[in-house]
Amino acid sequence: MLVHLKNTTKKLCVIGDPVLHSKSPVIQNAMLSALNLDYVYLAQPIPRDGTHAWLEAAKTAGYVGFNATMPHKTALVPWMDRLDEDAGMYQAVNTVCIKNDGLYGYNTDGRGFLQMLSDAGLSVRGMRVVVLGAGGAARAVALKLAQQGAAAVTVCNRTEEKAAALCAAAPDILRPAGFDSASLRSAAGTADLLVNGTSLGMGGAGGQFSDFSFLHALPAGVPVCDLIYFPKETELLYQAGRLGHPGLNGLGMLIHQAIFALEHFTGITADRAALRKVAEAALRAEAASQEPAPKAPKGENEA
Repeated sequence: MLVHLKNTTKKLCVIGDPVLHSKSPVIQNAMLSALNLDYVYLAQPIPRDGTHAWLEAAKTAGYVGFNATMPHKTALVPWMDRLDEDAGMYQAVNTVCIKNDGLYGYNTDGRGFLQMLSDAGLSVRGMRVVVLGAGGAARAVALKLAQQGAAAVTVCNRTEEKAAALCAAAPDILRPAGFDSASLRSAAGTADLLVNGTSLGMGGAGGQFSDFSFLHALPAGVPVCDLIYFPKETELLYQAGRLGHPGLNGLGMLIHQAIFALEHFTGITADRAALRKVAEAALRAEAASQEPAPKAPKGENEA
């Protein structure tokens, strides 16, 4: 994508570790260009222990805002001067606006997740949901599910105490569980939806589920959602698909949360449906540009 920079161009980015795989720059730069806004959006790797150092660097370098992915979402919370309702509820920040009077923290993950489900024709009201993980994205999903009328949400996490701390925010709806095979199978047995909010299966993250047997406990036809969007089909979604479960990756959530974040960055109210089409077209164009060129038939292009 061709991006024109001027001395007046406002700087945005996404931070994370890993983050160079992120599609956020493709999405945001396409939307900003479509809106004829003078911004540029980059990807900036920041290590786990570098959250506060980055905030100081961002202010010094003149950034007007940034998005955050793992592992910075929860680490940003204590450094914010103001939090919106969702960021306060989740205790996780994925969007930061740097203003003259301080750092404003927002969280657009929950809204993006709900919009993705809505696009797939799924309503969470009355659902029994299993959420894998208790980190920033998983926390946003679990609490948004509880807020929006899910009947029950089971949060499975390796450290069950962390899951219990999350569930304490909505104890009538949320319940903690372990991440061992027996706990996962038990939770999956009555689920209407299963959501992976861990980094297991993420490209470049180096981790993977050790056992997929819990998928066999899911009732027939129950959708499986992986908040990961790189790779497009994680091993979890592949294994679920083999068993006949519809799969959703996290790309829809990424696009929708990005649209909500852009509104915070720029202060505009966007035509969200139009921006979604812009983002999807940009992603298709990028994917096409990265496909290897077909090999010429033998004998072609020979002198």
